[in-house]
Amino acid sequence: MAAADELGTVRDFVRYAVSRFNAAELTFGHGTTTALDEAAFIVLESLHLPVDDLAPWLDARLTLEERTHLAALIDRRCTTRQPAAYLLGRTYIRGVPFRSDSRAIVPRSFIGELLAGELFGGEGFALVPEPEDVGRVLDLCTGSGCLAILAAMIFPNARVDAVDLSPDALALAAENVAEHEMGERVRLLQGDLFAPVTGEIYDLIITNPPYVDAEAMAELPEEYRHEPSLAFAGGPDGLDIVRRILAEAPRHLSAQGGLICEIGTGREILEAEYPNLPFLWLDTEDSEGEVFWLTAADLNGTAALASPADSSTSDIRVISRMPR
Repeated sequence: MAAADELGTVRDFVRYAVSRFNAAELTFGHGTTTALDEAAFIVLESLHLPVDDLAPWLDARLTLEERTHLAALIDRRCTTRQPAAYLLGRTYIRGVPFRSDSRAIVPRSFIGELLAGELFGGEGFALVPEPEDVGRVLDLCTGSGCLAILAAMIFPNARVDAVDLSPDALALAAENVAEHEMGERVRLLQGDLFAPVTGEIYDLIITNPPYVDAEAMAELPEEYRHEPSLAFAGGPDGLDIVRRILAEAPRHLSAQGGLICEIGTGREILEAEYPNLPFLWLDTEDSEGEVFWLTAADLNGTAALASPADSSTSDIRVISRMPR
C-alpha cells in the first residue's frame, strides 16, 4: 500500500487522513466535528495513545505494521463511511471510554458534558447542588449505557436504572457496564420508556430519546445510516417520544426531582405546544437550545399538557454557553 510505504510519522498520517477525508467529503458528528479532529482521534486511538493531546506524538515514527494498519483504517473510513467509533470499536465522553458498535448509536450526547459540568455539584447555581443526595437515577433510551454509567460516576450514592427498547443496544450496554465495573449500581431493563419501571420513583431522569423528524430521516448522511434507525426516528416532527416522556415523567419523579432531556432542534415546537412549561434550556460548547431541564414541580404544576395560552405567559430561562 503506497501510503504505508511513503508516510512515516504520526504527523504524516494525520495530514494524509485530513486530505483524504476532505476529498471524500465525509460527514462528522460522532464525537468529532472536523476532519482534523477525526484524523487525530483515529490515529491516536488506533495506536493506543491518549486521545486528548496530539502534540507529543506528532514526530513519532511508526513501524511498518502500524503504518499498514493506519493506512487501511483511513481508507475504510473513506470508502465505507462508517463512523470512526465503529471502525475502532471505542469512543469517549468527557475522557471516559465506551465500547461502540452498530448495536447502538455512537455515544455523543450533549448531556454527558452537562452532567460533568458545574450544574451538577458545582459552586454557585446548580440544578443538583449535592450529587451525594441523589439516590435513584433513570436513564431512558440508554443505548450503549454511556449516560447511565456517567451518572453512576457523578452521583456516587445513586442506583441507576437504564432502559432501552432494543435488546441489541442493551447487550452492548451490558459490556460497557461490566467494563466499568458498575454491575452493582447500574441495572439494565428492556422495554418501552417507563413500562419496565412502573411504580418506581427517581430523583433524576436522564434521556436522549430519538428526536429526528421524518424529513431529516430521509436525508441522513451515509455515516448516520450505519447506526440503528430506531435510535433516531422521532415521528413527523421528531418529538413523538419527547411528548410521551413529558406526559409520563411526573409519575416517576420525587418531589425534588428533575428531568434533563435532549431534543435536537425542536425547541420552538415544544415552546409553542407547552406554553406553560418553564423549560430551562442548557447550552453546551457545541449546542444551543437542544437540551432542557424541568423540575418535578414544573411538570406537576402543568400536568405536562399542552394548553392554549398567549406566548407572553411562557417563562423561558436560558443559560449561556458553558465551557467544557
